[in-house]
Amino acid sequence: MKIVKLVSVFLLLCVLSCNEEDNEFDPQDENGEEMDETAVSISLVNAFPNLSFSQPLDLQSPKDGTNRLFVVEKRGRIIVFENNEETSTSNEFLNLSTISTVSEQGLLGLAFHPNYENNGYFYVFYTPSEELAVISRFSTLADTNSADSTSEVVLLEIPQPQTNHNGGQIAFGPDGYLYIAVGDGGGAGDPQNNAQNTTNLLGNILRIDVDNTSNGLNYAIPSSNPFLSESTVLDEIYAYGFRNPWRMSFDSQTGALWTGDVGQGTLEEIDIVESGGNYGWKLFEGTSCFSGECDRKGLMGPIYEYGHSNGDRSITGGFVYRGDALSLITGRYIYGDFVSGRIWALAPDGSTNELILESRLSIASFGVDASNELYVCAFDGVIYKFVETTN
Repeated sequence: MKIVKLVSVFLLLCVLSCNEEDNEFDPQDENGEEMDETAVSISLVNAFPNLSFSQPLDLQSPKDGTNRLFVVEKRGRIIVFENNEETSTSNEFLNLSTISTVSEQGLLGLAFHPNYENNGYFYVFYTPSEELAVISRFSTLADTNSADSTSEVVLLEIPQPQTNHNGGQIAFGPDGYLYIAVGDGGGAGDPQNNAQNTTNLLGNILRIDVDNTSNGLNYAIPSSNPFLSESTVLDEIYAYGFRNPWRMSFDSQTGALWTGDVGQGTLEEIDIVESGGNYGWKLFEGTSCFSGECDRKGLMGPIYEYGHSNGDRSITGGFVYRGDALSLITGRYIYGDFVSGRIWALAPDGSTNELILESRLSIASFGVDASNELYVCAFDGVIYKFVETTN
């Protein structure tokens, strides 16, 4: 396997912090004993050297017992294949050929219904035109490596004022509801103030019930959504005040919802999303005042943020690692930067942040398989897997 970058664990100290004691990276083996920090390293390898992809933006497991992975390509295709390093064949699961791929648009997200093994339902977020984003449900054919392209049921249509800041991640929470990350509609500085305007769907994390319908919609509103009693807030809104929440995920152990929110020109931020929270954009970029009166009252702050001084420019949200293969980063939130290719491990309380890789990749997304092992989707057309090696 080709190793992209090997970083010794002794380098995983004191990154982006001045408190040496608080930032010590203290890996332990399976028996709880302290490990030799110079002996173990984390690397990226080409997970599927016999396959290649076109601008992969998402990687998902259906968790249906088949050991398959599905890769979303920006141009509108979903590719399915066996999760095996030696695999050399893949199938085109779905092809949405007539979509807009201008700027940040395209096929941006995929989520399998929690009962996918029985009902065959999956959901996508894509832009059929430059002016519109849709969230749709499709069905799988009897041949489970093929989707029924005629089965589309549109759940939501979201106007897009610009072609950037679409968001695009969709994911089912532990409550069984579908969560949808939507950007502010684009343009520098959120010119229409969409992220603070709760009468539209832009700049929000939405939550809907796809197993029921109501009020003529192809979905229902969960009764626990936070703003049902407020006439000035759309019922679908779970949290708001986001610029471009690029990749979100649930911690498979705690259920916490994490997202990376791409900054304007100064700060990139990581948020743990709570019901009813206002995360501040465009009043604040991270913890820095951006517009208005600079009053943080009633706003949720990021759990972590980083600046642009080292060439980092665009956060790609990741996952809290819950697999078995990488003992060094268990329980840490793994995320990266699309521009610099750096990858970090953040403590769940935000207290420590460790640089683990200088990948030099354009990191579009992270993904996990059925065993919660971690992957990177990179714009060089390769899916990379995290591995732990002993020196």
